Amino acid sequence: MGDIIKLLPDHVANQIAAGEVVQRPASVVKELLENAIDAGSTSVMLIIKDGGKALIQVVDNGIGMSATDARLSFERHATSKIQKAEDLFNLDTKGFRGEALASIAAIAHVELQTKPENSELGTILKIEGSKVISQEVGTVSKGTSLSVKNLFFNIPARRNFLKSNQVELRHITDEFHRVALAHPAIAFQFHNNGNEIFNLPISNYRQRIVNVFGHKSNAKLVPVGEDTQVVKISGFIVKPEFARKSRGEQFFFVNNRFIKSPYLYHAVANAFEGLIKSDAHPGYFLYLDVDPASIDINIHPTKTEVKFDDEHTLYAILRSTVKHSLGQFNVVPSLDFEKDQNLETPYAYKNKGADIPKVSVDAAFNPFQETAQKHVGGKTYQKDRNVNSKAWESLYVGLDTEIDNGNEFSTIAFESEAITSSIFDDQTESVETKTTTFQLRRKYVVTTIKSGMIVIDQSRAHQRVLYEKFLKNITIKEAVSQQLLFPLKLSVTPSDQSILHEIKESLHTIGFVFDIATEETIEITGVPLLVSESEVGMVLDQLISDYQMEISGESFSQTDILAKTLSKTLSVKTGEVLDTASQIALVNDLFACKEPQVSPFNKSVYVTITENDIDKKFI
Repeated sequence: MGDIIKLLPDHVANQIAAGEVVQRPASVVKELLENAIDAGSTSVMLIIKDGGKALIQVVDNGIGMSATDARLSFERHATSKIQKAEDLFNLDTKGFRGEALASIAAIAHVELQTKPENSELGTILKIEGSKVISQEVGTVSKGTSLSVKNLFFNIPARRNFLKSNQVELRHITDEFHRVALAHPAIAFQFHNNGNEIFNLPISNYRQRIVNVFGHKSNAKLVPVGEDTQVVKISGFIVKPEFARKSRGEQFFFVNNRFIKSPYLYHAVANAFEGLIKSDAHPGYFLYLDVDPASIDINIHPTKTEVKFDDEHTLYAILRSTVKHSLGQFNVVPSLDFEKDQNLETPYAYKNKGADIPKVSVDAAFNPFQETAQKHVGGKTYQKDRNVNSKAWESLYVGLDTEIDNGNEFSTIAFESEAITSSIFDDQTESVETKTTTFQLRRKYVVTTIKSGMIVIDQSRAHQRVLYEKFLKNITIKEAVSQQLLFPLKLSVTPSDQSILHEIKESLHTIGFVFDIATEETIEITGVPLLVSESEVGMVLDQLISDYQMEISGESFSQTDILAKTLSKTLSVKTGEVLDTASQIALVNDLFACKEPQVSPFNKSVYVTITENDIDKKFI
């Protein structure tokens, strides 16, 4: 038998490695931005075209590379970050594996322009699909400019899996946020299709958060700070009243590296317990500084997950730190007994003195006297029991004569129940009289059928009804919008505003009418009939959240996402009481749907219990 194991060619190995490193354009943005930061840059510019599919360019003013380093940087496992295995446990840089540039060059057209500070000329290198096209000496600016064009040009199957330009741009924006928030000492610029999205100057952490998420976010932030032997915690948490249903403003940074940690998130959520609703999520921007030797950041290909040596201690410190900040800055409601009430005196009364109330007591007052006089405010009131008793007895004068006069009853009308015997005489019963329903545990609607009974989940049933209704309205574009008497203004972040702009046409077909007022506010003039004015903010917040998450990736279109979100948000919830008419209407509407058996999220809506199933229970 011949040998069957062979070494893969380098270009094939690089394409396989690209499957781990490069999942979408945002992955390339992350790697290039981190390389720019590791190069000691003080200014970084990101340029995007067509959601990163056509162009991703990162320009920095870092230390640059020599001609040899430029060529060697595209080889696999070539890096300047580590020298030996022990360095893996004391990392203070972003990248260290040396696979990023080699993987990117294997699936795109790459052009590198770089020059060290002490050199007169720089290097211009072009690579297409791991093949070096040219390497020249030219006049370039100090630092490095790396352009990635035509991503996945040689892997059409991977390119077909990419989402729309707007979706890919949103993922790129998320990666940009994570890098920019971790490094406020670096100036960042972000351009998309020739338009400037962000221009972030050098600042501190608070100013960087405000510059990214808008000026109104400044009032939401509560500082957090704690310095221990295990960890140094700094940053900000968002006030409880601004908690959102989406997890947009949640950032953990460990040694200036963005991470995802459900364990640490639970510590923060535990500190907010009792201050926010169960379905709301707290916002936070927390920076943790720990000993690099106490964490392992090489447990995940994207390096967004880390392993801590002592997670339990870190959990306790983080939870108590957040709780302390909530109490220290009067975020938690409290009673202040030392408050100076004079500070709340209206301005118009500042020169007026307080009138001391006067109390007058009648020492001669005797409540047991038949006739007593009461003197209050200069007026005399007389109390006479005989007069009161005579007035009381006068109520019964003439009562005997009314009883004796039998004709008086002819004018009296008696209340009685309506006669319902006609219902049983009529052979054609209405649907309401045929259907017997009742509500069980404020969660299920039970109705009878010929073979037994049906138990319906009221929330899922209403979701199905609303889902098909909204889907029809969006498709046929016949939704009715109720105009608001006074326009409603809502504050949104720049990223949320871009999402609303993207789905604006679909929202109009549902019934939402709005315009972008400023960079941080939108003005709503019309809402769907099923949405009340008080629910508009909640509905749009949920729409943005679901559109960001793409309904766990199961949705097929923008229309489907909107219909699912609205049906989930506006449906009857578990615990709501339904009267008999509402129960019957829900049952009728459900079985008028095309797919009454499953909810929009592929969960069972009802179960059927036949008479045979009941009989088996008595055997």
